[in-house]
Amino acid sequence: MAGVSAALPVVRVLVVDDDALVRAGLRLILGGDPGLVIVGEAADGLQAVELARTERPDVVLMDIRMPRLDGLAATERLLAADPETRVVVLTTFDTDDMVVSALRLGAVGFLLKDTPPEELVGAVRAVAGGRPILSPSVTAQLIATVRAESPPGRSREAAGRLEVLSEREREVAVGSGAGCRTRRSPRSST
Repeated sequence: MAGVSAALPVVRVLVVDDDALVRAGLRLILGGDPGLVIVGEAADGLQAVELARTERPDVVLMDIRMPRLDGLAATERLLAADPETRVVVLTTFDTDDMVVSALRLGAVGFLLKDTPPEELVGAVRAVAGGRPILSPSVTAQLIATVRAESPPGRSREAAGRLEVLSEREREVAVGSGAGCRTRRSPRSST
């Protein structure tokens, strides 16, 4: 009997993009890896949700801007139906709000369409294995945004404490700190 190789498990991939040329390119890139099988292609979010239901992919490569149902809404629906599916957003849009929205909706990866082919294949394998993945440029951008928005030291601590208060409680706390002594909110004490 020939030696048994420790072959990687086959990863079932669904490709979702409204651009037929992009889908063809992804098919070519991913099809070059014997451990990746494309189980379907969708041109919009509605098709993606339906194909994911019938084909049960391990990984979905999801564009964001598409007709009928965008990639973010499709991600939400797809993961509501099958939380085990791993969605990787693959797009040209790397704005903070897009990245954060995708991750909040359950995507485990965010890659840009200029990702080199070998990195894309590695990313699909990584998320199939349970590891999240972000493009390096997206990671750097998120770090810069978080650092710019985060107050330093004790201010960060105080901001965290204020977040748990209702709007009225925050008004009173801020007013107290500003020296207001009346029952009116600080905004109306002019």
